[in-house]
Amino acid sequence: MPARLKLKWREGNAIRLLRNGGEFFPALIRAIDAAEQSVHLETYIFNLDNTGLRVIDALTRAEQRGVKVRVVLDGFGCSETAYDVCDRLSQAGIRHRVYRPEPRGLRRAHFDLRRLRRMHRKTCVVDGRIGFVGGINILDDLEDVPNDGRGPRPRFDFAVEIQGPVVADLVHAQRALWLRMSWRRTDDELGAYRRFQGWGERLLARRHAYQQPAANGMRAALVLRDNLRYRQRIEDVYIKAISGARHDVLIANAYFFPGRRLRKALRAAARRGVKVRLLLQGRAEYAMQYRACRYMYNDLLADGLEIHEYMASYLHAKVAVIDTYAMVGSSNLDPFSLLLAREANVFIDDARFADALKQALEDEMSADSRVVTAEVLRKRNALQRVLDAFAYAMLRFGVALTGKSSQY
Repeated sequence: MPARLKLKWREGNAIRLLRNGGEFFPALIRAIDAAEQSVHLETYIFNLDNTGLRVIDALTRAEQRGVKVRVVLDGFGCSETAYDVCDRLSQAGIRHRVYRPEPRGLRRAHFDLRRLRRMHRKTCVVDGRIGFVGGINILDDLEDVPNDGRGPRPRFDFAVEIQGPVVADLVHAQRALWLRMSWRRTDDELGAYRRFQGWGERLLARRHAYQQPAANGMRAALVLRDNLRYRQRIEDVYIKAISGARHDVLIANAYFFPGRRLRKALRAAARRGVKVRLLLQGRAEYAMQYRACRYMYNDLLADGLEIHEYMASYLHAKVAVIDTYAMVGSSNLDPFSLLLAREANVFIDDARFADALKQALEDEMSADSRVVTAEVLRKRNALQRVLDAFAYAMLRFGVALTGKSSQY
């Protein structure tokens, strides 16, 4: 772990774990309906299903009360819905921006590496006081999920609701991106950062003055990934925590394709007696990523890791429990998240919170998951093996296009 890495730990945060959209959306809409000054929402996907319309209705009510409302969408994640969502937001008078809008028509056929740099964060801050961070998009839990005949089951995912000093860091991150998207020279990120660095630090200091630590609150840090200052921050935090683990490492991640450093840390932890478990997708939402991950299963098992596949529905979670630490956020452990996308995670140093998240994961591992063993892998037919190997090769080729193949 690089010695230069220092997290901005904030003491005294009240943090509540939210499981799936069934807990997240009522909490989000309740906070928006209580907003008095501002709402700032960022999301990778914004669908106009029943859930999406409920969120737009809540944002519209806030705007009509005189609340300052801002929404940021990702151009690729919302490639099918961005124009319709923006039309509805415009009609409501809500300010909005699209991060790297996808080209239209024939221009979409032109390949440009910059199109791979996405805004994958899922965050919301209300009145600078209540924050939400996690992996849950503005998307109905039951939209396009598998149905095995017993009825559809919701996507398995998590978010957190936060009150306390760490919310000020989230406010700063949101405002910095909003300003970044307003600058005319969108290719001069370093110059733009230097231009606004002093302003951002002054704003953050003022925001912290209004965030009073809660008695018996939790210690937490906002962990960002971007393409300027924090290129490897999320991966570095994972590696440091895993390298220091003494008992348990439990990672639930939708798209798991770790680089060499992370693989090395997981292997070393398992060899020194740490119980290392992975909860991964058992139902493929995107076949390429699923099969590329499955190609690595034999090596992961040989490294001493346990693999569990979630079978009830799509697993979309990006969480981890490492001894008494917990990670909840938007970042997968794959090249898209760790090399290209803007991500936001919350790293929490609290044994009770970690135990609660661990219990939620273990409950699903017991009830709705299957254990992957070497014997299970041997039963794959030749076609499955070929498809897995092809997917792995294609994903490695994609990493090579970024110039980071040595990391994978």
